[in-house]
Amino acid sequence: MPHILIAGKLHPTGLALLDATAGVTYTHVEEISEASYQEHLEQADGMVIRTQPMTAASVAKAARVQIVSRHGVGFDAVDVGALNARGIPLCIVGDVNSVSVAEHAMMQILACAKHLIRSDLAVRNGTWGWRNKLEQGEISGKTLLIIGFGRIGRHLATMAAAFGMKILAYDPFLAAKGWPDGNATCANDLIAALGKADFVSVHIPKADKPIIGTAEIASMKRGAIIVNTARGGIVDEAALCDGLRSGQIAAAALDVFDSEPPQPGHPLLAFDQVILTPHTAGLTAQAAERMAVSSVQNVLDFFAGTLDPALIVNAQALKGTKELVK
Repeated sequence: MPHILIAGKLHPTGLALLDATAGVTYTHVEEISEASYQEHLEQADGMVIRTQPMTAASVAKAARVQIVSRHGVGFDAVDVGALNARGIPLCIVGDVNSVSVAEHAMMQILACAKHLIRSDLAVRNGTWGWRNKLEQGEISGKTLLIIGFGRIGRHLATMAAAFGMKILAYDPFLAAKGWPDGNATCANDLIAALGKADFVSVHIPKADKPIIGTAEIASMKRGAIIVNTARGGIVDEAALCDGLRSGQIAAAALDVFDSEPPQPGHPLLAFDQVILTPHTAGLTAQAAERMAVSSVQNVLDFFAGTLDPALIVNAQALKGTKELVK
């Protein structure tokens, strides 16, 4: 009988799925910290984990764990190398929150173009005359560059095209694999594409260094707008602040940060042309339920021998070491 450790708050529908499954027991720890689940690791055969870290020390302590399932699609906080060394597959959820994230990015684009915070403050603070500065802009006819053209990027392209935007997309991996049909033009040169964009939306995994830094911001149109719903560190925050101060960047919106939450006094907090949200792009009520069910189902499928290999992010590293599904 496999025992599953749920680390982090889970939608009740996910717990109901466990309750309805015969031959499975589980422990649920709601607190989101690595320390909170330590005492339960040694009894766990499988694990569902939210946003808290799972370091090599935790992997070593989880002597019985055979499968780790992330409640989401990112896995920056999980030591994949330690899992690989133990032959433990790490799986993510399928396409359960891409629409939510794309909607959030579309909201950010509109909020930045319309200077939503300044508009709100003009009413609340009695500076009604701000409206006559005509700072608000339109997005129709403007060019949106989508960096990373996976499921989220494609949903965003459809939404933005409905607003009359022209769509460029930069995704070297996809360009080499085969560009999909649709309303986005493939951009092969990032710097050149940045120079054409009025808006830039980021939808790629985090790499060793930011993909948008000082040089990239300098190559953009003056007055361009940047939004990031992907991961902190993809856009260099210091370079972004410099761009905002100089006017090179007219506005920005971030749902993700280098350090979360950002500390009081963070430079980004001082800009009223910057929209900040607390890493909620994929956390709609609907998406949370789908992620809970999917992350739990992955563990159940593993022990049933039916786990979809496409959801195993370290499958290539484990190839030949063991069967990835039982």
